Amino acid sequence: MAQVHPEAAALEIVDLSSKKETLTMWMKSLVMQGNGCTVYNDNGEVVYRIDNYDEQDSDKVYLMDLKGKVLFTILRKKIWMFRKWEGYKSNINGLDLIIDKPLFQVTKNCNWVLNLGQEFSCDVAYDNNIEAASHYRLEGSSGTSALRITDGEGGLVAEVKRKLSTSGVILGDDVLSLIIEASVDNSLIMALVVAYGLVQGKI
Repeated sequence: MAQVHPEAAALEIVDLSSKKETLTMWMKSLVMQGNGCTVYNDNGEVVYRIDNYDEQDSDKVYLMDLKGKVLFTILRKKIWMFRKWEGYKSNINGLDLIIDKPLFQVTKNCNWVLNLGQEFSCDVAYDNNIEAASHYRLEGSSGTSALRITDGEGGLVAEVKRKLSTSGVILGDDVLSLIIEASVDNSLIMALVVAYGLVQGKI
């Protein structure tokens, strides 16, 4: 399998992408014996990481930058037999400070909850529309890492799929490509990808 290595230099992350960007997701934590994943840019530099020190499928996960600054805290909530995931954006200092209202909520649709097929989707209520119609939608297939994130009009915002080497060979199922479209908050999209991983119990 092709090796993916971070550079030693620290990065300053710019959330709002001005062009289409492809990131590499390695579904391994930087911490030995930890759960999570590490995300690299085209230069092999770490831009995001998730180091879950608890057991896999945790109720609380932190999305961080290379320096360990928390960008998002994602919590799993349970209401009766149903679950939802709430994403809280950290303050400017990256502290684990939970505010009253989440920036987004992710809920599984009923068809997938009832196992009525392999295809499933999750509804995302965003910012001031928490109680209103979905602002984003996560579309995937049960048991796979493939994911499409679409906006309220059905337009493609980001996509996750198996990564290809430069020679066109499909790499292992723990190495993925995250393609983010232009003018999107990359940290928000990454937080939604994390929520998807929690839905599937992979993080």
